[in-house]
Amino acid sequence: MSNFKGRRFPVSIILVCVRWYCKYGISHSDLEEMMAERGVQVDHTTLYRWVQRYAPMLEKRIRRYQGYTCLSWRVDETYIKVAGEWAYLYRALDSDGAVIDFMLSSRRTAKAAARFLGKALKNRGDYPPETINTDQNEAYGTVIRRLKTEGRIDAELEHRQVKYLNNRLEGDHGALKRVIRPMRGFKSIPTAYAVIKGIEVMRMIRKGNCVMLDPGVAGEVRFVNRLFYLPA
Repeated sequence: MSNFKGRRFPVSIILVCVRWYCKYGISHSDLEEMMAERGVQVDHTTLYRWVQRYAPMLEKRIRRYQGYTCLSWRVDETYIKVAGEWAYLYRALDSDGAVIDFMLSSRRTAKAAARFLGKALKNRGDYPPETINTDQNEAYGTVIRRLKTEGRIDAELEHRQVKYLNNRLEGDHGALKRVIRPMRGFKSIPTAYAVIKGIEVMRMIRKGNCVMLDPGVAGEVRFVNRLFYLPA
């Protein structure tokens, strides 16, 4: 419990707040009111600090429970407003819609695409892709050819650029943005990325992309508690 040392609220309360904020798309002030209705007086700035600290921790701990992903990947990026400027959220799903990986970047460049694909391949090294479908962004083709040359992906991997194959990923972008919209904006790339990690994790859980997860809300609560070594 060293990660919660010095907190005056019970760990269970902290985790409930982090889960609700990242799952339901609400502001910190909204969450403050919701907790007050339940007899918990916690300031919205405290809620902000909890999310910034524990959402990335949740994302890191859930990786070991990330289930099987298909060998056909869909890769694309979408736009997120951060401090009044557009940032780029790189995302990859498999052909069944399971989350493979994601990364927030201030730039949409070949270097950013390389970082993202390298990150996804490292995290999913147990299930390397046989096919990667992207849009017409030339950076992806350049990066995939380089990864083949470096031996980081199979030389026989097929790179497709078929627009309709990414329809599911495009729809998932929209669902994620519906959660982000009520949060009233992000001030910086690091703070935005911390929140997005929590949102992506809660969507993974909701979609059943994790092993050892019982169905329903009760199963979700037990699973998150178990990640932080709380009694189920």
